[in-house]
Amino acid sequence: MDDSRDDLAARLLDAQVAFGIRQLTDDAEFTALVEEEIENFFVEGGVLPMEKVMPRQLVQEVARKYTLQFPVEGAIPELAGQVAARLYRSDIHERTVVDQVIEPRRFDELASTVVDLRLSQRAIEQVLESPATTDTLVELMQRAVEDRFGQRIGRRLSRLVERVTRSGTAMVIESTREDSGELLLDAVREFWHGRSGGTVGGFRESVSESDVEDVVVMAFEFWRDFRQSDYFQTLLAAGIDEVFDTYGATPIADVIEDLGIGGDDLREEALRFGPPVLARLDRDGVLEQILRRRLTPFFASPEFAACLPA
Repeated sequence: MDDSRDDLAARLLDAQVAFGIRQLTDDAEFTALVEEEIENFFVEGGVLPMEKVMPRQLVQEVARKYTLQFPVEGAIPELAGQVAARLYRSDIHERTVVDQVIEPRRFDELASTVVDLRLSQRAIEQVLESPATTDTLVELMQRAVEDRFGQRIGRRLSRLVERVTRSGTAMVIESTREDSGELLLDAVREFWHGRSGGTVGGFRESVSESDVEDVVVMAFEFWRDFRQSDYFQTLLAAGIDEVFDTYGATPIADVIEDLGIGGDDLREEALRFGPPVLARLDRDGVLEQILRRRLTPFFASPEFAACLPA
């Protein structure tokens, strides 16, 4: 009886593996499988509220893991630096004119919008009104006098330079306060249009490859420290809470569609990546190994034995 059961199990296993391989590698059958699974997802599983499918607490734990604990040392910064360096060296920069990246009309609209934002206006006002701005200008003028006339004379004129600079700065700031936004906008436009006819590679005169690498390193160092702060962790939790407060009771299929991903998108990507990947796995014998590894335990299980006649 044991031999008969083992023989039946082996034949059923072979048949199921063959069926699975055909279903996954035959174009028509795989397409039908994809259509069926996606349709069933939207009809069956997709009707479940998001918070039932993905509990809020579990999402928060995953978010904390990958933002707070996931390492940013080793290969990750190195790879990011290599990618940035390769992009910097690409010859596409020499073949691309700045106007082709951002049209002058679009840049003017963007610059105007940014300058007109209340945040930008408040930032400009705070810079102009800050004592640090005047202090910086005083220091620059004092250094300029010392460089021009020598430290001895510069020190003697230090108080006079400070008084003149402070009064002059106050007068200039007051007279340009209302027009500061327009002045900034004009300066930005003039800089951009002076560059817009040249190639993107022209910016390499201002930004070197080592500058790019330094920025990448600083970004990773900042992120490594910032993600551990209570400030970031509080914002992360608040962001997740907002998503679940908004979509928690919404069916998961509707959430996906609200994100711009519909059934057609899922089908397209499944049929784009599935066939070539599965075909390669089949050629290498990996697909059969996977199916056998997943199915063999069933045919050796008490559940299978219980299905056989006594």
